[in-house]
Amino acid sequence: MSVTARYGDPAATLGVTNDVLAVQLAHRSVRAFGPRPVGDDELAALIAAAQSAPTSSNLQPWSVVAVRDPDRKKRLAALAGEQDFVARAPLFLVWVADLGRARRLALRAGVALDAADYLESTIIGFVDTALAAQNAVVAAESLGLGTVFVGAIRNHPEKVAAELGLPSHAVAAFGLAVGEPDPSERAGVKPRLPQAAVLHHEVYDAAAADAYIEVYDERLAAYNSRYGLAGGWSERVLSRLRGPSSMAGRHVLRAALERLGLPSR
Repeated sequence: MSVTARYGDPAATLGVTNDVLAVQLAHRSVRAFGPRPVGDDELAALIAAAQSAPTSSNLQPWSVVAVRDPDRKKRLAALAGEQDFVARAPLFLVWVADLGRARRLALRAGVALDAADYLESTIIGFVDTALAAQNAVVAAESLGLGTVFVGAIRNHPEKVAAELGLPSHAVAAFGLAVGEPDPSERAGVKPRLPQAAVLHHEVYDAAAADAYIEVYDERLAAYNSRYGLAGGWSERVLSRLRGPSSMAGRHVLRAALERLGLPSR
């Protein structure tokens, strides 16, 4: 898949390319999967790739729960906004921002771990979890598998924690459905904002960057129309961020984090 599809722009080019870039440029969300299971060797490769991602101060503050049990996947699908593809995916990975490992280390050593209570530590946990998971996505797609992230796993963080038996000081950051793509699924490579809208040189130039939003709205609207969807990018952003009612319960996430042992003060 070429850079032209990534930007929805037939004039888009890249001066360099290789096999890794080809995999990354061809990324798309997959929500329909074939029946083939994801094997243990493939799972091990995904986690090895994830563990090869950068991690702040080598803290490695994440874990992942591999879910294959059909009943558990159904329960997680219900908790994640009734998204049935979670249940249908051969493998569902729940990525966990996990400060519990460090907490247990401190308990065994008999030392304080007060810095784990601060927002910075929670941010590190989520950032490192995301870096690891994205590495796993690229690895999965290089093996011919499809994936889609599931942020709705945060809709009910305490119920998800109970379902997965998570320890204190750990929270499910997001899910990742993994499986062989169903070739009948109608989906494509969704165009992204033009590079000029996100790439700044030396200093941030909001006016210059925002000038490209209108053309992107047109490109995304054209893409959406091919798949029976309506609208462009701007209205989607404004709708998704309009207020607490658009957050599917995640507006109370801070309180849930505190109850799960991540006070983020």
